[in-house]
Amino acid sequence: MDFPPYLASMPMHAITEIHGEPGLLERFRLEIQSFDETARERLTAALDLAAELHRDDRRVREPYLNHLLRVAIRLMHHYQVRDVDVIVAGLLHDAVEDHPDELAGDAGGEDPTPAALATLVGRFGPRVARLVAAVTNPRYDPSRDRNEQYREHVAASLDREPWARVIKVSDFTDNGVGVIHTVGPKVESSARKYRPLVPVYRELVTRPDTPLSAEVKRHILGQLDLAEERFSAILDQPAHRH
Repeated sequence: MDFPPYLASMPMHAITEIHGEPGLLERFRLEIQSFDETARERLTAALDLAAELHRDDRRVREPYLNHLLRVAIRLMHHYQVRDVDVIVAGLLHDAVEDHPDELAGDAGGEDPTPAALATLVGRFGPRVARLVAAVTNPRYDPSRDRNEQYREHVAASLDREPWARVIKVSDFTDNGVGVIHTVGPKVESSARKYRPLVPVYRELVTRPDTPLSAEVKRHILGQLDLAEERFSAILDQPAHRH
């Protein structure tokens, strides 16, 4: 497939709409060219594992891998992250949550999560596994509000893992700012789930120990403002009168 020479400067959702998964894969390849050979091999191995685990997963209108690619590309391009462990964890951030049995293999039991994380330790090291664990949702208490438990988990787990904040903000940007790129009931349900997290992320991003430049932090705060604007457009509109 031929891609335009300006692919590296296209917005990611434009790449998604026009070129789909092949375009995002090519953009990822372009982004990792500046890394050394060892780093490129680790990043490619993480991408291959993510593609295998999520091969049958869909996100409304697209393959799930598109979301993972955008999260990783955003880390490299917009957040200027050069830490390979962080980008690997970005590619695999939903692996343990969505496919623990597959990752755990025969070592899995009633709760395959520890064995799934151990697999990541073996393949990518303890730091990657720790970052993935920090952004993996726990089992929810069915008697309590699911979204409320999600927000509590985000605030608590990201409080002590500065690099996990960076991964989660990229994930949130794709889900929150990108909410207008989805269709159907997921538009409103996503807006209700993510809107209360805007001030949480705003506070986390601006902390001195969040390992991003002042310029990147300003960019992210602008994206959070845009997410809030879009949530408001979805949730705060008065009912149409007939």
